[in-house]
Amino acid sequence: MTMTEAIANLSRKEQVIRKAAELFKEKGYAAASMRDLAQLLGIEAASLYSHIKSKEEILRSLCFDMATEFRKSLEEVEKQNVSASEKLRRGIIGHIQVMAKDLTASAVFMNEHRHLSQPYLRDFLLLRINYINRFKKIIEEGVQKDEFKRTIDTKLAVMTLFSSLNWMPMWYDPSGGIIEPIELGVQLSDMLVNGLKQNPK
Repeated sequence: MTMTEAIANLSRKEQVIRKAAELFKEKGYAAASMRDLAQLLGIEAASLYSHIKSKEEILRSLCFDMATEFRKSLEEVEKQNVSASEKLRRGIIGHIQVMAKDLTASAVFMNEHRHLSQPYLRDFLLLRINYINRFKKIIEEGVQKDEFKRTIDTKLAVMTLFSSLNWMPMWYDPSGGIIEPIELGVQLSDMLVNGLKQNPK
């Protein structure tokens, strides 16, 4: 199925949200307007409000839907009976695969969430902190079980990990044929996990 066919199969509201993500990524949330979005969709601004109430409603949908996808991916990994290093590796691969499914929405998630109003911004940040801390817990487990170096600062390790991962929507272009998302995940996870291991192999 082509991207055009996939978009055609979406509901009108989903099409609006997808186009809005493109607009927010290109212009930034603050600079984008509902009029801009209507023009991009080829409809009257008044017609747009029959599908969506506000620009922020779109941002909330993008941010919280992506947060849900990241959480589901990590939950699947947490259930698995594997070593901490393997759990971390699979968590990284899962994170990359979620981003790769929709790089535009991922870029908005990473860069534009700060424009959420309260209490949505607080709720979003709490979700993000919880997600990061769950990765930190995996690293701490690896340290306790002597899989990872005991000298590691786990907070520094997890923040370095996410600094590496979250740039992906800015530079990765799957159409460029450089590397498939799964292979990208494998290579990045190997680099990041091996840097923590007592005896990297």
